[in-house]
Amino acid sequence: MKLRLPVALKLLGIFLLPASLTLLVFALAAHHRASQLLEEELGRRLTGVAASAAHTIEDEGLALLQPGDEETRTYRNVRRRLAELRDAAGVARIYVFDERDLSVCDTAARPIGERDFGLARSSAEIRAARAGRPTSSVLFAGESGALYKSAFSQVPGGTFVVGVDGAAPMYEQLATLRRTLARAGAAGVVVVGLLALLAGGLIVAPVRRLARAALRIGRGDLDAVVTRTSRDEIGDVAETLETMRQLLRARDERTQMMLAGIAHEVRNPLGGLQLYAGLLREDLAEQPEQLAHVMKVERELEHLKHIVSDFLEYARRPRPVLTTLDGGQLAAELLPLVGGDVVSDVPPGLTLRADAGQLRRALLNLLGNAVQASAAGQRVTLTLRDDGGATKIVVRDEGAGMPAELLEKIWAPFFTTKQKGTGLGLAFTREIVQEHGGTIDVTSTVGGGTTFTIALPHGAGGTLH
Repeated sequence: MKLRLPVALKLLGIFLLPASLTLLVFALAAHHRASQLLEEELGRRLTGVAASAAHTIEDEGLALLQPGDEETRTYRNVRRRLAELRDAAGVARIYVFDERDLSVCDTAARPIGERDFGLARSSAEIRAARAGRPTSSVLFAGESGALYKSAFSQVPGGTFVVGVDGAAPMYEQLATLRRTLARAGAAGVVVVGLLALLAGGLIVAPVRRLARAALRIGRGDLDAVVTRTSRDEIGDVAETLETMRQLLRARDERTQMMLAGIAHEVRNPLGGLQLYAGLLREDLAEQPEQLAHVMKVERELEHLKHIVSDFLEYARRPRPVLTTLDGGQLAAELLPLVGGDVVSDVPPGLTLRADAGQLRRALLNLLGNAVQASAAGQRVTLTLRDDGGATKIVVRDEGAGMPAELLEKIWAPFFTTKQKGTGLGLAFTREIVQEHGGTIDVTSTVGGGTTFTIALPHGAGGTLH
């Protein structure tokens, strides 16, 4: 079974996927570029702080500091100046180290002479600083998980290097930007999705209306006008459907007029023939051999009379007028009319909405066919039951059944397997059911009987009365 995907969902996918990808690419590009700009700005800022710190201290004074001199005036003065610059610049840490990466002075209170192993990740930047090119490192995560960036500048004299570690508060702004982009992207996707659903609704609604109109036309309702409501391709389809409806109605009217005309022209001489056959039968009452021929003629004339009646009824059938019918009473009225071994199964109090005359006509045809298809001792069953939103009417026989290749042909007008039949009975029955808004199905097995099932929706179809 193939998956049925509604047009609205198709349009949603067509619009939403490209829009989502576009927004995603834009957000990633904007985030990447903003990250680059922020990192470059932080690098320039830290490099400037490192250069300023390098010029506020003297290489000679630093050279005098030895391990254990943390309480000396020289150390305290250097550390105070670095702390003041740290606070003024808003950085995390300023420190001085020698050519062996040993600490000389550190605002983070690292002892003199202690090795700073973290400098190994910035070895390339430190070499550039020793060569006289202040530079900054790449971002790295500190022990707290926050992002940091370091900058380095050589102290005049060439022995010591100043390092500045700056937390990346700007990256908090970048996180805010990232959240903003995510919200904006999600809002954009929602807006595009709503627009796609709206566009789908604008397309699907008239298409469904046209589908219902086509279904009505297919069921034979040629009175309802198909109105064009737009000046686009859907409007063109509506106009085409309306043209088709008009042509079908005109052809149907011509067919009905032709059938009625033929039936009328045949009925008049047929009545005369029956009259003269009756007179002839009276004249030959004493001649049994000739009388048998006359009676055969009368039977054939009666058959022709039924054919003419079927033609007229098929051509002039009005729209059904619905009334409330009692299921049990309907079955009680039908069974004596069809003869044979027919039983009914109707729950007490079951009612249905239908045109009484037309539904009786349809059921009499089905029951009559079932009786004719049944041999002696075979039973025909008429069952009525409430099946949720519809009333199910089932006519089942135990006769010879039909092969599968005949099941689709039996609904065609003028198709019959009987020696004497118009082929209008089942076509007539199906049109009655369809004009009630219902459906009729048939199942049959060769040697296992045939079952016709009618489903009439509660209160649907026809004209309410």
